[in-house]
Amino acid sequence: MRQRLRALGTAFFTSFLLSAASPSMAVNLTMGISEGTSGGLDHAQVIAKYQPLANVISQALNAKVDVVFIREFKALEDGMKTGRFDFVMARPSDYPARGLRDYGYHFIASAKPDGQCLIVVPKDSPIKTLAEAKGKRFVMPEKISYMSRFCHAELRDQGILLEKENVKYVREQGAVTFYMENKFSDVGGLASYSGASKKWVKDGNRVLHQSVTQPYFPLIASKNLTEAQVAAVRKNVLALGESDAGQAVLKTVGIERFDGGGEKRLRELLNWLGTDEAKAAP
Repeated sequence: MRQRLRALGTAFFTSFLLSAASPSMAVNLTMGISEGTSGGLDHAQVIAKYQPLANVISQALNAKVDVVFIREFKALEDGMKTGRFDFVMARPSDYPARGLRDYGYHFIASAKPDGQCLIVVPKDSPIKTLAEAKGKRFVMPEKISYMSRFCHAELRDQGILLEKENVKYVREQGAVTFYMENKFSDVGGLASYSGASKKWVKDGNRVLHQSVTQPYFPLIASKNLTEAQVAAVRKNVLALGESDAGQAVLKTVGIERFDGGGEKRLRELLNWLGTDEAKAAP
């Protein structure tokens, strides 16, 4: 009788270990989403928008991936630092760049089209070339914002140092166009992917200069994922444009497609932005 009880106990314990190790009992993976300061979506809307993409990642790994909406940049960086997020898809792109540089994340892909700083002027502006913008009144997004630093770096490479120019910094990109429309400024900087820039061009205003392109809305994966897992996810997201169902996922997210070739540029982004971005995190 004792032997039988021992056998049953051993069988039960073995069964318990196997069930605990099974995929169905595994903790769900987490994908942190940050849309920056733009947009007014709530958590439920973000889940509806990005869960189809999370499901594509789930299929690659045979594991459930939950979407978490990150409103604050500090929470985004803290989540990468502590490894809370298995995946991160974020704009502005400097945060995924720090994920690669400082927290060991893997690059998966970035969204297309790439991001650019657009230097813009009103349709009736006498300014015809970027060189003629020197000495004029500039209006830029918030000084600490990614796009402001993006435009600073581009103009620096073109020989215009904004720290030596007359620059007004405003909180929203919509305010950039407001200042120019009302003749408070002569030249402005906008993100190519912003609603403000699209409306600016639609209304017949001019783009004076387009910057170099940089990765937009990168998708990165935690250092805890293996190279094989990263490759499987990359394969799935790059294939989204090849089927109607995949194109529907891309449309829901609001991008044209994913590109797997932007890792080098993303790793070089922080140095290009300059200032304290070139310093490694503690």
